[in-house]
Amino acid sequence: MFNEIDDHQEIRDALRGLCRQFPDEYFRKVDEQKAYPEKFVDALMEAGWLAAMIPEEYGGTGLGLTAATVIMEEINRSGGNAGAVHGQMYNMSTLLRNGSKLQKDKYLTGIANPPRAPIPPRSGPPRSRRTAVTSSTARRSGSRACNTPT
Repeated sequence: MFNEIDDHQEIRDALRGLCRQFPDEYFRKVDEQKAYPEKFVDALMEAGWLAAMIPEEYGGTGLGLTAATVIMEEINRSGGNAGAVHGQMYNMSTLLRNGSKLQKDKYLTGIANPPRAPIPPRSGPPRSRRTAVTSSTARRSGSRACNTPT
């Protein structure tokens, strides 16, 4: 069991090489500034790692879920924080499963081929404007759960 060949070793090695460009000091500084690791995320995007779950027909690499998991694992193992990018990878599956051809052409192609970079996550609403407070309630509809505004 411990001598099995790792089918993803090339991915692991490439990610470790990229992550070495962003030492612990980089992430400490980002944390101290309560900032988003833009340079790190840009490097991942430019290298194509965040397009792992996007099929080749839309400009992605089509590597799939296992490879995406390996990518996240190696980012964390190398001292980075995969939390900054995991949504950009895993949320693609929602669009792949449920999106129209037009939506896939528009969004997946743009995400797989920067400069259309995903917007960094926010820790709260923008300070320059007030936003409405919203809530929703989950209800069962047959075998599915649906969220509806309340």
